[in-house]
Formats: sequence, structure tokens, C-alpha cells
Amino acid sequence: MKVDLDIVSQFQRKISVEVSAEAVNKEFSSAYGNLGQKARIKGFRPGKAPRSVVRGIYGDDVKSQVLERLVEQSLREVFREKGLQVVSRPEIDVGVLVEGSAFTFSAVVEVKPEIEVKDYLGLEVERVERFVEEEQVGLALSHLQDAHAHLEPVESRDEVEQGDFVLLDFVGTINGRSFPGCKKENFLLQVNGGNVLPQFEEAIVGLKKDMEHTINVTYPDGQVQPELAGKEVVFRVVVREIKRKVIPSLDDEFAKDASDCASLEELRVKVKAQLEAELREIQRGELKEQLLTQLIGKHPFEIPHAMVDQQISTLMERRQGRPGSLGSTSPEERSSIEQVHRELEPRAQHQVKTRLLIEKISALEKIDISNDELRRKIEEMVRLAKDKAVALREFYHRDDAREDLRLQMVFERTLDFLLERAKVKEVRPPA
Repeated sequence: MKVDLDIVSQFQRKISVEVSAEAVNKEFSSAYGNLGQKARIKGFRPGKAPRSVVRGIYGDDVKSQVLERLVEQSLREVFREKGLQVVSRPEIDVGVLVEGSAFTFSAVVEVKPEIEVKDYLGLEVERVERFVEEEQVGLALSHLQDAHAHLEPVESRDEVEQGDFVLLDFVGTINGRSFPGCKKENFLLQVNGGNVLPQFEEAIVGLKKDMEHTINVTYPDGQVQPELAGKEVVFRVVVREIKRKVIPSLDDEFAKDASDCASLEELRVKVKAQLEAELREIQRGELKEQLLTQLIGKHPFEIPHAMVDQQISTLMERRQGRPGSLGSTSPEERSSIEQVHRELEPRAQHQVKTRLLIEKISALEKIDISNDELRRKIEEMVRLAKDKAVALREFYHRDDAREDLRLQMVFERTLDFLLERAKVKEVRPPA
């Protein structure tokens, strides 16, 4: 195989490849041999059809398969031999593929930038003095009370009031016709809880238990369900139960029931310690971000567009909540996506640069994650995943998923290494 490597620009490389006729013939023979064993051709036993017959029927398919394999295998070998760290999908330009002749093609790729790092130890960072206030402890205890609240039936009245929890049966129609989700039984609703349309909640107030009521609700434009937008829905509603939330008293008995503490004071101390631990983690994260910002400031360098675009795609998928959800066709949605793309670009550039810098420092300092550490991390994540444990374990059976996790762990370990050697200055919060 003959290879020419040309520098097109700072990050672009053009690879020109000529695959020998011998290698082309070998790949064709392998492809036809595999196909001949599997193909069912009328008049011939499996594996006994002459190659000329197989070529006449499947020639175009075999040619496409051989071309793909020659390009893929050749590029993989070139990347390895030339030490190219490719960060983009190759732009391929192929010549004519003919059995028995040499085959030529070219590929243009973007490569990872070569960067040098220095003066990364002993960076100065500032930690703003902050303390957990008693008000925060009280709020945390209130949230704990709320989490241990229970519902009990209201016996003193049969009309729904604001703040009640009601068990409903309802059927909705638009012009006498049903629609998806129009019928529910034993539907638990907190009145004024903000979980359904406000107009529906307001209409529930004052309804009597065990009686059928009819309420009309007009849905505003912009609903997730287009068939409801701007429509008036007629609901037949029956209130089956009215309940109220009972919040436990904040005393020693609550502390024993809600935790392993023997008294309210012990619980208060424990909650404060947890809040202080969370605050330390927040401050540690802020210090790390300062380190990363300083590293970028000390090492100005350009990065390939492909790396930025890939990171923007990752951020957009996280924002959408699922991968592959960006395939919009309407002009309005395309315009919106382009706007989000522009907004995310600075953040993506920052993340790509920090990843490259930390990657370089981890290599210089020989910071790595062992296979045992990676395995223990995955086991810990699986244990905490509970009902998603099986799916998560299956996900980390993939080599690329394990490698991504290992890189994340190396990133965090390297940041910890830098923070341990940084000069941390305590400063008062701004007035």
C-alpha cells in the first residue's frame, strides 16, 4: 500500500492511498468465497455455484462491500502507522474499483491539535468563605418532614378545598368525542399543586364527593397535545375521596422514625453535617472550575471545528433529553436549533479545550485508571441504579462506554491532582 500524507491546514490532513492489485484481488476472493458458501442459487448446491455465476448475480453488492472494507482497513492502518489522532468523519473520494487492478482513494480528516502545557502546578485559586446557616438546617428539616407526611381522609366535610388531595374519576370529550388520555380512574390530584392545567384544578374546588359533576375547561394554545390546543373540553367528574396531608411534628419521635438518630438535636446536627459536606463539594467544584479557566487563559490555542460540533451535539442531546432528537424539518424548528447551536458554542469550546489540556497533563503526570478501579466504579454505579441496574450493566459491556467512563475518571483524578497542588486563598464573600 502506497500512502501520501499532505497537510491541508492547521488541522486538516489529506491522505492519498493506493491499494495494490494483489490486495484488491485478495479482498474480492474473500468476499466471493464467503458469499458463495451462503448464497442460495437455483440449480446449484450451496457453495458449488461457479464464481462467474455468483458475480453475475451479486457483483454490484460484492463490489460495494469490497470498496468499503478496503477504505476502512486502509485508513485504520494509516491512522495507526502515521500516529494520526483523527477527530472527524473522513471525507472520502474514491477512484474506480476494478478486480485485478490497483485501487486509489483519498480522505480528508481533521486531527487533534498538538498542544504544550506548562506552569500548571501551584495555580492560585480563591475559596469564598461560606457557612451553613441555621435557616438552611431548618429548611432541610422541613423538607424531611414533608417527605414523611401521609394522607388521611377528610371526614368533616364533603366539598373540595384548595390544597386538598382528591381521588378522581373523570371522562373528557371534545364535541362529544373522546381523545387520548381523556379517561382516568382513581386519579390522585393535589388541588393547587401545579401538576395539571390550572383551569382544571380551579374547577375541582367546591365539588362534592360521590356526585357526578360536569366542568368545562378551555385549553390554551401551545399544548403538548395539539388536539387540545384552544379547544373546550367537557369533563364528567366524580370525586371519590378527599384527603389532606398530615405533616409529622418536629420532635424526638420524628427523629427516631425518620432516621437512625435518638433525638431531634442529634438529627439537627446530622443534617447540618450533611449540608456542610455538600457545601464543601460545591466549593471544591468552584475551585476546579477556576483551575480550568486559568489553564485555558495560560494556554491559548485553536481547536478543530469537528470537535466543537461534536460537543455541541452532545450538549443539545442532553438538553433534548434523548439522543438523535435533533432531526427537525420545519423552518421554525431549524431556526430554533441553529440559535441554540450558537448559544452553546462558547460552552462547547471551553469544554473541548479543558478536555485537551487535562488529557495532556494526565499523560505528562502518568495519571491513569486501572481496570480494577474501572470495574469497581461500574459495580458501584450498577448498585445505585436499582431498577435500571440491568440496562446499565449491559451498557458498560460496550468497549466504547467503558473507555468514555475511564476518560471521565482520569479527568477527575487529574483535576484532583492539580487542586491538591494549588494555592488556595480564603476570601470573604462580596458585601
